[in-house]
Amino acid sequence: MATTGNHFTLTLLLLGLLIVTSLDFTVGQVGVCFGRLGNNLPSVQRTLALYKKNNIRRMRLYDPHPPTLRALANTGIRLMLGVRDDQLRDLANCPDAATNWVRTNILQYPNVTFRYIAVGNEIDPESALAPFVLPAIQNIYRAIRTAGRTAQIKVSTSIRTDLLERSYPPQSGVFKCSVNWYIRPIIEFLRDTQTTLLVNVYPYFAYLNDPKTINLSYALLQPNSGVIAGGVYYDNLYYAILDAVDAAMERILTAVPTLFSVLAEEEKGGGSGNPGGTGSETGWPSKGGGNGQAADEGYTTAVGDGPIHTVENARIYNNNLMRIVKSGTPRRPGRPLETYIFAMYDENLKPGPAYERHFGIFLPNGQPKYQLRFR
Repeated sequence: MATTGNHFTLTLLLLGLLIVTSLDFTVGQVGVCFGRLGNNLPSVQRTLALYKKNNIRRMRLYDPHPPTLRALANTGIRLMLGVRDDQLRDLANCPDAATNWVRTNILQYPNVTFRYIAVGNEIDPESALAPFVLPAIQNIYRAIRTAGRTAQIKVSTSIRTDLLERSYPPQSGVFKCSVNWYIRPIIEFLRDTQTTLLVNVYPYFAYLNDPKTINLSYALLQPNSGVIAGGVYYDNLYYAILDAVDAAMERILTAVPTLFSVLAEEEKGGGSGNPGGTGSETGWPSKGGGNGQAADEGYTTAVGDGPIHTVENARIYNNNLMRIVKSGTPRRPGRPLETYIFAMYDENLKPGPAYERHFGIFLPNGQPKYQLRFR
């Protein structure tokens, strides 16, 4: 997860990230990201017990972690597995490295329900790693295809929403011209392989960057807090961010119907050949402050909004998330969403501002931070 400085050049109403937007046509799906940047976290076995006890049926794991992969066997939990950024060069330059990665981290665990492989997380198009993302995706995909697993496992990458130049109104969403060289061929490849784009969606960061324009209730996904944007009513900021990315994807390729198309066909057993989008991260921190700052120091809210980083706000956001995934966005009404809450635990070794260490829905002792019911 990126920090605020990177996360939004928001000039208007939106920009956030990590859409988990895969489509299940019967009910929305909410998983949880299992980050491990802490020295006081519960064991893998206890963590898996919490997933089962709380009916959490999907997990995002940021890198192959053998103890977790072994513990996931025969649980039925659907896994989004990440490729470490420091492996991108080798995987891009050497098909044998990709084959070995798949053999070691996928095929060695036949009883784990793999759903996605995320090749890189929020790679900056201006970074030295950016040119390696697409070739690494291609080589991992080919290794998965050789193993006969493309029907079960989708190979993609996760992006930040600050790749958008314009996000308001959502139907005018468009990617920055400076990132087209990076994002266009990725989307073309995902279209050709009938795979979804992974997007991190954070209304929290959108609000943090523009609290004078964005209402806190709208960012917290509260009922009856919607706005009219471009003549369309948006119930909440998550939908608006998601639709802005959808519109940008539609524009970047000629005649690509939209973000959701491939998943819609996939759930019906077909395949439209067009890229879709899956939200890979979202959440709200329960405590804040920048580097060396006290909670909420240096952050200005609109008059009457009160503190941003509170347990109550985190509880409200994530419980509302459970509600809104049941319905589609204005651009895709009636199509439930899939998303992943960041994160399972507060991670005390996570770098960056203080809020980065307080996204957890469980305390390090395994107790829930607040009431949250997974359906």
